[in-house]
Amino acid sequence: MRRFIGALVLVLLIVSVIAAATMNGRAPGKRSLPGGEKVAVVYIQGIITTQTISGGLFSSSTAGIRGVVDALRRVEKDPAIKAVVLRIDSPGGSAAASQEVAAQVERVKKAGKKVVVSMGDVAASGAYWVAAGADLIVADPATVTGSIGVLIETIDVAGLYGKIGVNKEVVKSGPFKDMGSESRPMTAQERAIFQQMVDDIYAQFVDWVAQGRNMPREQVLVLADGRVFTGRQAQSAGLVDVLGDFRDAVREAGRLAGIKGEPEITDLGPTNFWDILMRNITGKVLYPADMLPAWLLCAPLSQR
Repeated sequence: MRRFIGALVLVLLIVSVIAAATMNGRAPGKRSLPGGEKVAVVYIQGIITTQTISGGLFSSSTAGIRGVVDALRRVEKDPAIKAVVLRIDSPGGSAAASQEVAAQVERVKKAGKKVVVSMGDVAASGAYWVAAGADLIVADPATVTGSIGVLIETIDVAGLYGKIGVNKEVVKSGPFKDMGSESRPMTAQERAIFQQMVDDIYAQFVDWVAQGRNMPREQVLVLADGRVFTGRQAQSAGLVDVLGDFRDAVREAGRLAGIKGEPEITDLGPTNFWDILMRNITGKVLYPADMLPAWLLCAPLSQR
């Protein structure tokens, strides 16, 4: 135990020194070279939500869109940043959160900055809602994208409650206050209300894609049945502009912004203990997954 505590104290001291050095003259989690016109990189990873969640030792300090919106605001206001690459790896999330990020993307564009989306493994549903407003979308040929649609899910476990002797009683101010309750079947009226909500948000989604992709609404409706596409299929359908990787997206951002040569990159990604430590030791970001055996990374998601 004493050895463990001593090792932990030593690690914390080392990290404190590294963090201080990292913050001397620049903010942590950001890297850039002196001078020049810059392309910022902002990451949208995981479920898109308005919630803010405290992170742990190896996770970002926040989860959700707040860090993304704050980073995009910096892009909007920094005159040295001429373009931004949104690196998206997300299956989507709430419509409201996606709208908030998309609105900030529009502000960045109105400030005269170019916005390029780089799609990773997946950019679907709410993630594509965000992507649709970009000046250019770059995807890998195998990126899972699309899923233009909306759903509301409820669960009915009334039968299970009956078997185990659970009886839930609700006192409510109106007939629809407990809509979606798991303790009883949905009524026809409740289903109709939920359907109206889905239809309204769906119409907003379709209109946004039509506007962002400069496509007729009727053409978007053909694609907006909830299906997903590969990156190559999405390009053929008009939902993606260029097939390529992250590096290609950075170059496209520099080209659109009129930057000559290789663009200088300002990384506005999330910062945590691991980022600070490994960025300063290795010169790049390494995550715990980079050190796991390849066979483990290939395991099904449910077993990780």
